[in-house]
Amino acid sequence: MIQKILIANRGEIAVRIIRTCKEMNIETVAVYSTADKDALHVQLASEAVCIGGARAADSYLNMANIIQAACLTGCDAIHPGFGFLSENPRFAHLVKECGLIFIGPDSQIIEKLGNKTEAKKTMKQAGVPVIEGSKEAINNVEEAKYLAKSIGYPVIVKACNGGGGRGMRIVKEPSTFESLFYEAKAEAKVCFGNEDVYIEKYVENPKHIEVQIAGDDFGNVIHLYERDCSFQIRNQKMIEEAPCFLLSESLREKMCESARKACQAIGYNSVGTVEFLLDQDGRYYFMEMNTRIQVEHPITEMITGVDIVKLQIRIADHKKLGMEQKDIQRNGVAMECRINAEDVKKDFAPSCGTIRFLNLPAGKDIRIEHAVYAGYQIPPFYDSMICKIIAYAPTRLECIKKMRIALEEFILDGVCTNEEFHYFVLHNKKFVEGKYDTSFASAYVKELIEDGSI
Repeated sequence: MIQKILIANRGEIAVRIIRTCKEMNIETVAVYSTADKDALHVQLASEAVCIGGARAADSYLNMANIIQAACLTGCDAIHPGFGFLSENPRFAHLVKECGLIFIGPDSQIIEKLGNKTEAKKTMKQAGVPVIEGSKEAINNVEEAKYLAKSIGYPVIVKACNGGGGRGMRIVKEPSTFESLFYEAKAEAKVCFGNEDVYIEKYVENPKHIEVQIAGDDFGNVIHLYERDCSFQIRNQKMIEEAPCFLLSESLREKMCESARKACQAIGYNSVGTVEFLLDQDGRYYFMEMNTRIQVEHPITEMITGVDIVKLQIRIADHKKLGMEQKDIQRNGVAMECRINAEDVKKDFAPSCGTIRFLNLPAGKDIRIEHAVYAGYQIPPFYDSMICKIIAYAPTRLECIKKMRIALEEFILDGVCTNEEFHYFVLHNKKFVEGKYDTSFASAYVKELIEDGSI
């Protein structure tokens, strides 16, 4: 059995994993950069090892230092969290080669699903609807132009090894295609070390729905229902809710079952999410699959009662899921607001500095995922997320009201945050009615800035 886990990450996800490991009587090793020497995850873990300088490339992306730290501290396994090396097949392979357990799917599965064109092929073979587009990476601009014309504008250029909204450009007319094509390739190269891109039809103003799944080494796959992740700024999620308010039960069942069958077909052996775009006519299409724990996993935990991190560790330890689809019950509504250190008025520019005062909300069915404290200095080197506020209630409207109260209680002095923006959103009629899509957030923040509300 797994006795000791190195957590190859930082911030709130590292703290989240440490909590579950304590419940499972598993020792933990935190790794940290020189900029994170006073971080909360460093203080909470059983042991901590410095693995390099402040830049992620020198520390949290340094495979050799991370694996060496795991070996030197006698770890059985490495949990990658999300971001950084969590979906890097080479890292997963090296971990296994060094005699350690990678808490995630096999490296071959990560590689297959991490390449978006390969993932689309896989899903198509499994009978999951996919969006029309190039079957392979397409790097010749003239060939790409011809394909875009045949598909019909608007199209989207996407990094083959992309994620998190990076390496992606929407092209609405032929005159801008070439410049945006090269922009996407350049960003893909910087972010993912691979400039390969592909092209597909752009679904305008869709809902972004993701299905949480889990599979073990024995061919068992279950889904834990869906999350609505449509509230986004520049493809970055800010508010998520579970379940999706506008889905009919028949469509929900169809989407969730598509995700489950697809993962069963590829022998998926960890927790993950299958992401779909839902158009305005109720048709859904496979977008991508994330082979890791998601930032927004707590809302699924709230409505199902399943500890997804515990399940992930259990699967990595070569154990059966221990539950069947009929055992998964969906109850109530959960919502998550990501509170980021950023200045909304300055186009969401990161806001670094020292937290002088902090009051976190509490109360029945309020959950806070964070790794900050009064006196903590937010470094400029990493993601700007301060914390996640999660609210749960029997109905969606009750959940929204509970989240409003939680945001009123949230007080942070020292850096700018997006908390006020969230508060306005939760009073917006369109949002309250659930009638929003991926275009809503960007338009609404512009409206708030123009009328001087924020």
